[in-house]
Amino acid sequence: MWMQQAFSLLSSAAGRVYYRLTIAGDPVPRSGPLLLVANHPNSLLDPVLVAAAARRPVRFLAKAPLFTDPTIGWLIRRSGAIPVYRQIDDANVMDLNEDMFRAVHDALSDGAAIGVFPEGLTHSEPELAKLKTGAARIALGTAVKISRSFTILPVGLVFRRKDVFRSAALIVRGAPIDWDDLAGRPADDREAVRDLTNRIEAGMRRVTVNLERWEDKPLVECAEAIWTAEFEEGGGATKNRAHQMSRLELTTSALKVLRQNPNPRWDAVVRDVTTHCRRLKRLRLSPNSLAADVSLRASMKWTARRLPLFGLPAFAVAGIGYVLYWFPRHLTGRLVRIARPDHYQRSTFALMIGIVVYAVWLALWEVLTWWAAGYVAALVGMIFWPLTGLTGVWVRERWHGSWTDIRSFFLLRSRRNLIQSLKTRQQELAVRLEELQEEIVNR
Repeated sequence: MWMQQAFSLLSSAAGRVYYRLTIAGDPVPRSGPLLLVANHPNSLLDPVLVAAAARRPVRFLAKAPLFTDPTIGWLIRRSGAIPVYRQIDDANVMDLNEDMFRAVHDALSDGAAIGVFPEGLTHSEPELAKLKTGAARIALGTAVKISRSFTILPVGLVFRRKDVFRSAALIVRGAPIDWDDLAGRPADDREAVRDLTNRIEAGMRRVTVNLERWEDKPLVECAEAIWTAEFEEGGGATKNRAHQMSRLELTTSALKVLRQNPNPRWDAVVRDVTTHCRRLKRLRLSPNSLAADVSLRASMKWTARRLPLFGLPAFAVAGIGYVLYWFPRHLTGRLVRIARPDHYQRSTFALMIGIVVYAVWLALWEVLTWWAAGYVAALVGMIFWPLTGLTGVWVRERWHGSWTDIRSFFLLRSRRNLIQSLKTRQQELAVRLEELQEEIVNR
């Protein structure tokens, strides 16, 4: 049990170190049986992120070969994972899945949280794969055992660039699946299994972005950003990321409908949004930045808030962190390139290799500190060296964001006529997008 608790805490730490992580949506129930159903775009990092979002111990279903893997098998076993036997791994042991279902039913009956990836495989496709029926069978079988329904919670994992260190990642905890009317029907009831699987898929689609092709992603994201910038309170500040995901899904659905039913009027909207987004990209602006306050008072407030970032302590921490971790950072990248993992496994390899490389590197620094300054200095170093590295990353990211803000400020101030025309155009596009989405919803 202690390993499950530790895995939850370490998952949150690892996820926030590797990604610029945002967790949105309603809190997860702190106790009682819970089935978490998530998409699976990122190999072994997906359980890490789901556990981080749950903020309680979670036992995951994992494919059986992982339990005997010489590198991570020990972690899989000690984390409380439950083996799943897949036909593509070994068709001769499929009967053992009966033991899996019993173990999951028992765990849920005892009030545990179980994590499942209903797609059944990791992939890099732009939308959900067809769901397997295992999650629905688990839920129905447990409901019969405990004589009631329980919480099935969809979790969406959305990445800006999932294989890039410190890229943006979003975890959305969706609304619980409504399935009280199905509780009590057995797990071998095909109609109930199919119905519940469809409800789970609908819930997962509401917290993920499901594109027909990856080339649509910039258009969909920019269309959502235009709507948010013009209609969200606070100059476009997205206060509810779960709401943002629902708008992305709505925009994606609208694009699919337009492709299936071409309409010159709405084709023009898509074309105009694309043109507007390209103009903003060339200027290195975003839809939200057009509404930025560039008055002298606002700029003075912005400067006052960021002055500490440009002081000597910030430069010292950023410089020390960069120099101190230059070697393990480049060694990790080199080893990942040598390993040549698949695209969907790259971040998993980077995290696992990085943990080993950085741990060895920090251990060497601890030995050196002990030898040079004694054990007290070494004890201080156990906190100082990792904290310096993390703080340095944070400072350098704030520098990058500040430079972007500075550039946008001078552009908005110096090219007022251009910016005003872009604002007017964006307001018009936002209204047209609203009309399009309302028409799609009302069909």
